[in-house]
Amino acid sequence: MPEGNEIAPTEPKAVMTADITTGPPPWLLRAFLLAAATIGGLIFGFWALQRLQGLLTVLLVSLFLAFAIEPAVNWLAARGVKRGLATGVVFLALLLVVVGFVWTLGALLVDQVTTLVDNAPRYATDAVAWFNRTFHQEVSGTDITKYATQWSDKLQGLLTDVAGNAWGIGTAAIGALFQALGVLLFTYYFAADGPRFRNAVCSLLPPNKQRHVLRAWDIAVEKTGGYIYSRGLLALCSTIAHYVALRVLDVPSAFALALWVGVVSQFIPTVGTYLAGALPVIVALVHSPVTALWILGFIVLYQQFENYVLQPRITATTLDMHPAVAFGAVIAGAAILGATGALLAIPVTATVQAFAGAYIRRYEVTTDIDENPEPPPKKPRNWTRQLTIRLTGGDHRPAE
Repeated sequence: MPEGNEIAPTEPKAVMTADITTGPPPWLLRAFLLAAATIGGLIFGFWALQRLQGLLTVLLVSLFLAFAIEPAVNWLAARGVKRGLATGVVFLALLLVVVGFVWTLGALLVDQVTTLVDNAPRYATDAVAWFNRTFHQEVSGTDITKYATQWSDKLQGLLTDVAGNAWGIGTAAIGALFQALGVLLFTYYFAADGPRFRNAVCSLLPPNKQRHVLRAWDIAVEKTGGYIYSRGLLALCSTIAHYVALRVLDVPSAFALALWVGVVSQFIPTVGTYLAGALPVIVALVHSPVTALWILGFIVLYQQFENYVLQPRITATTLDMHPAVAFGAVIAGAAILGATGALLAIPVTATVQAFAGAYIRRYEVTTDIDENPEPPPKKPRNWTRQLTIRLTGGDHRPAE
């Protein structure tokens, strides 16, 4: 012990130093492996989607074709026909319709080409006379022969190039044929085994999700089938109307032209109307320019009648879609899947629109809003009660 008031010197405290490790944290390697696996999975997924794009397109087209024919198959199955046989009957009916359409248009094409070849000298002479009379020129038949020879040489060279690429054309044709057969096969299985396929999909989901899937499935079948049947009815009305007009105007091949107008104008989105109306106008123009003008006027008038009178009534219960929405859907579908996407865009959009309408709640919009509302009317003052309160010094009414 130190003497007096001396203070003993304090001993220096020991400084504890921690061991500092220089290695990476243990979670860094796991995070790196997880990020690498994620990036690798995304790359593999995009690669697989590109490789399987053809198969996925075939499955998508087949699924919506099955949705389109499923109402007819269900109608036959409800009357005792086996589902596989009912699907075959619907397929046979559609095959007969397609073969009849192609056969009729093929006969029209052969007839018009034959007429054009037989009357080619007269058409050339009339064209030369009209050109000289209109533009005050003196073009002779010799000049026409020279130009025709030059065009023939160019056409021959073009055909030679096409023939040289016959292997590529043949390969593309075989690929398209296999895709068409694949679409037919998958469509048949999707339609014939529709209930089992639906149950197999729903068995992978919990019960609370199955209800939404089944509802979406029913909406897709209803809208797709409604779109096809409404378009078919519109095509029938258009065919009958144009056939009558073409017969009255004495245009050759009236039935084939009317069938072309009816089918193409209804089942090819956006540009179908123009493609459909061009052919009868051209055929009529070959025979008589005045008749072609009458045909053009009738097509324009009927299109207005169909857009504002006929189509709203037929599609009111099947496909309620604004024309601007349909046009935008076709453009988007063509940008995603080309011609296939353009054909599927409207039924897909209608299905999404109907499914959203079933789950999205809408409210009535109040447009008549008074910016300066009147104050509520004042209640009449009870003078007896006010006098009692002043005399007694308070409100003595019993509490309610």
